[in-house]
Amino acid sequence: MEEGRDLGALTKVVHLLVLSGAWGMQMWVTFVSGFLLFRGLPRHTFGLVQSKLFPLYFHISMGCAFINLWILATQHTWAQLTFWEASQLCLRLLCLTLAAINARLLGPRTTAAMWALQTLEKERGLGGEVPGSRQGPDPYGQLRERDPKYSALRQVFFRYHGLSSICNLGCLLSNGLCLAGLALNLSRL
Repeated sequence: MEEGRDLGALTKVVHLLVLSGAWGMQMWVTFVSGFLLFRGLPRHTFGLVQSKLFPLYFHISMGCAFINLWILATQHTWAQLTFWEASQLCLRLLCLTLAAINARLLGPRTTAAMWALQTLEKERGLGGEVPGSRQGPDPYGQLRERDPKYSALRQVFFRYHGLSSICNLGCLLSNGLCLAGLALNLSRL
């Protein structure tokens, strides 16, 4: 960083709060809340909660990534970037890109596929049970075997859900690496 363009104290605090807040939110949503909700709510209620939670989560992730990228990008002379600074910028750009893909493309498509699946499940009296509570044969497996439309919709849902999960993990990893980099280079901050 140039001597004359040192980050102001407020900018440093905002930068660290936004980055650590985004990472903490990502850790909670990815590894705690989803699993707790999935195991404790009826299947369709879980889908409803996720359909409300994820768009907000993806947009907040995107906003945090933009703020972090903007703060870092405006504080450096581009011609004199060190490897450390260039890697931080690349990680933040990656996070912004992945969060935007989730917020604007994958999230809405995953939700649309989920609603279509739930419509077919409701027609057959499914969706009100808590996962793991049923005894006997798997009614969803039977539905997949009997209904090609349901099976195809399920594949679409899991394709979008899988891609969304990969983007989310990419954001989580990018922010984690940025936090680790900041921790290792506190004297530069």
